[in-house]
Amino acid sequence: MASGWETFKLWRITEATFQFRVSSGRFVGLRDQGNGVDVVAVSTSPGESETFQIVVNANDSSRVRIKSTNGLFLQEHWNTFITEDDFKFISGTELNAVRIPVGWWIASDPNPPSPFVGGSLRALDNAFTWADKYNLKVIIDLHAAPGSQNGYEHSASRDGSIEWGTTDSTIDQTVAVIEFLAARLWYAQRQSLLAVELLNEPRASGVPLDTLKKYYRVGYDAVRKFTNSAYVIMSNRLSGSNTELLQFASGLSRSVVDVHYYNLYDKIFNGMTVQQNIDYVNNNRSSDLNTIITANGPLVFVGEWVAEWNVSRASKEDYQRFGQCFLVFNNVK
Repeated sequence: MASGWETFKLWRITEATFQFRVSSGRFVGLRDQGNGVDVVAVSTSPGESETFQIVVNANDSSRVRIKSTNGLFLQEHWNTFITEDDFKFISGTELNAVRIPVGWWIASDPNPPSPFVGGSLRALDNAFTWADKYNLKVIIDLHAAPGSQNGYEHSASRDGSIEWGTTDSTIDQTVAVIEFLAARLWYAQRQSLLAVELLNEPRASGVPLDTLKKYYRVGYDAVRKFTNSAYVIMSNRLSGSNTELLQFASGLSRSVVDVHYYNLYDKIFNGMTVQQNIDYVNNNRSSDLNTIITANGPLVFVGEWVAEWNVSRASKEDYQRFGQCFLVFNNVK
């Protein structure tokens, strides 16, 4: 789903050649990254490497290709964004799993409804092949549900609306997507399938807790039709209580509650120093986790965190210290 990050201004050079300007004012261009030529937006003064020809498909005027000045055509996003080399690199670290976000339209791939783009199912298939090859686990994360569960761009909302769960049809459609993914024997029979996350970051202001629990129960059963070994992950609501799913999830075998921690998006982090951010993780985040990790409760998974903050002029070492203190939370057991 396109957002501001995927939106460009076209600067016409000739009838068929253009330059692409992104929101930061930089122009898209070609740069040699050592292991190949990538498309990046770093230049504020466009030149030959930032100039492209738009070639219209002779059989379908709504489809085009973008040709660079070296005579080659830009390759599609699916083939270059995440590759086998990334999985190989991950396998050489202490990481053992990858969480892969997908949108609900994956169930109708390769011809999803407009305005969505096909190719996500093939990309997920590739991920499982690479995960098997490099001994990694895969978490399939339903990141965008029909109608959007949080109103943000990453849940495929075009205008900020939250329409998921307002009708039974959106829930039924979402359950069908979960069942579609779980039913693919190619996935369920793979040792690399670690978990299915039923929904990412539903927002408390738009998704009632009872509605969410109803969906989680049916979605859990949909996964269990095909696998008893995979974990089923249930994301806490944004701005909801950290403990609101504990009792519910405790009654479900191999269930996991997903929590996300960012030292961003809240005014309390504005003006914090490097050490104050680190102290907040070590103290406040530890306290948060202690309220939801119980002896007889579900497993807890920190599905998202980031080594980013509202600190200006931080050094590389500062970022490393901050990231290191977060690693203790990023554990799947």
